[in-house]
Amino acid sequence: MSVQERQQRFEAAIREMPGTQKNARIAKNFGFSNSARIVEGGLFACTNNLEAYSRNLAQANEQPLTQFIFLCVLTFPPQDDVYFAITVTTEAARVNQGLIKLFREGERGNAEATAKGERPGKISNNVKFYVTNDGSIYFHNHDFVTSLTQAAANGEMDHDCKARIDSVYFSLWPADATANRSLLAREFVGYLGTLIGRERVHELRAFAAAAPVGASMQRRPSSIPLAEIENAIRQAGGHYPSGEIVRYHAALSFLDHKHFVILTGLSGTGKTQLAIQYARAVHGLNDPAAHDAFLFICPVRPEWTDPTGLTGYYDVLSNRYVVPPFLEAVLVATAHPDSPVFVILDEMNLARVEYYFSDVLSAIETRGSLQLHSNAVPLEGTTGTTIRAAMPLPSNLYITGTVNIDETTNPISDKVLDRAILIDMSAVDITGFFAGLAERAPALANARAQCEPVLVPLQTVLARQGLGFGYRTAEEVLRYHAFATGTLGAQPDGTLDDLLVQKVLVKLRGSERHRPMLTELQGLLRGKPKSDQLLNRLVADLNDFGSFQVNR
Repeated sequence: MSVQERQQRFEAAIREMPGTQKNARIAKNFGFSNSARIVEGGLFACTNNLEAYSRNLAQANEQPLTQFIFLCVLTFPPQDDVYFAITVTTEAARVNQGLIKLFREGERGNAEATAKGERPGKISNNVKFYVTNDGSIYFHNHDFVTSLTQAAANGEMDHDCKARIDSVYFSLWPADATANRSLLAREFVGYLGTLIGRERVHELRAFAAAAPVGASMQRRPSSIPLAEIENAIRQAGGHYPSGEIVRYHAALSFLDHKHFVILTGLSGTGKTQLAIQYARAVHGLNDPAAHDAFLFICPVRPEWTDPTGLTGYYDVLSNRYVVPPFLEAVLVATAHPDSPVFVILDEMNLARVEYYFSDVLSAIETRGSLQLHSNAVPLEGTTGTTIRAAMPLPSNLYITGTVNIDETTNPISDKVLDRAILIDMSAVDITGFFAGLAERAPALANARAQCEPVLVPLQTVLARQGLGFGYRTAEEVLRYHAFATGTLGAQPDGTLDDLLVQKVLVKLRGSERHRPMLTELQGLLRGKPKSDQLLNRLVADLNDFGSFQVNR
């Protein structure tokens, strides 16, 4: 979309707003010479030629306008535009009176110039408008003011030429860059809020149609061949040899109205990555750098005791409804009913699931609505979307939770398990994973040759006691080993020994029943000094205290 098309679309969106009057003066200020810029104590908005209108007002030849709208734009790097419209309606009469005053002052100045034999000047053909930090628009027809703070302190600001701003509506371009938008653009919108009050700044989705959804983003998972999904996940680096992809695909697709899966198992086995890779495969995104607008990741926080972390809440300070990622996913799924929208509740049992997830569970089972607030009037959301009091869960919303079981997490109640499909991902295939990793990263071949003969039997011994490690640990061991030996010149055997005590064996803990495991590990790692020392200490602790733990 060209610059001119964006300007026209923003103007059209402003004209179509319910509060825009038919006879409103809508001034377009998109040029280089009159575009907005930040000044001390406020914002320079624009310049307007109001000579003819001011003369007609002063001579009572024209009816005063009852609404002024100034269309402005500011551009921030890399190429983010903030289009905004300053609306003055309630105090439009003050603008008219101020323009008449400026015109009268210009007439007196011209009369004095003529009396002195000087050439008279034009009146109000270059009126400057500023947004002040008290929520007003200030205007004059003399030289530019570079500091509104200083002008106010010096008494140079004529209060007869000020009017209260009713609202500012803004649109951001590119419209599809909400997650990666320039911080400067975000901060400027916040700056507008500090000048006129956050409750008077509203987002207008003028460019919502600028980034149409492609056909690949409008396919339901059940309509896609499983082989296509498996191949895409494999190309993305996923390794799931125990049928996890088939089970996950079936669990998400076997019902038309409910799509809720919990992935559990050993840390580092790719639970979150499976959900991400599956969503991107369904959406046909093969480029790792491509943004997936229909994928939302919600990290669960341990202090969640109610649904607000998922479904949001009304913030009395900003006078807006706070929209967290989960609710944003619901809104996006509602707005795009033909596209599957995926939301991942990462580490979902860090908090008590039944506490914060009960409303969503109820809506899933009853096919009812999420109760968001009790206001009869829809509220403005922090994403610029209108938030109704209740919203049904759309059928194109696919929810996946990931679960780890350790001392920092909470058990999942039966009521949650009854409503989900639970897939265990504890099985680990180190050999197959290393084979796929070697294809993608040939530079790790030497590290693989050194580490695989130790890691594979080590994983077998640890997994029998529920202390095994996942693919994340295995890959990081290889990459650390390759860097230390290749870049730093470290010895391969010594580096592997370091990694065993720093990365692989750090979770060892147990009691008398784990003594055979320690004995087996001592035999497996004999000849590695640091590993020997660690295992000997654990055996000594077991002898003295009846239990052992690496990090005690």
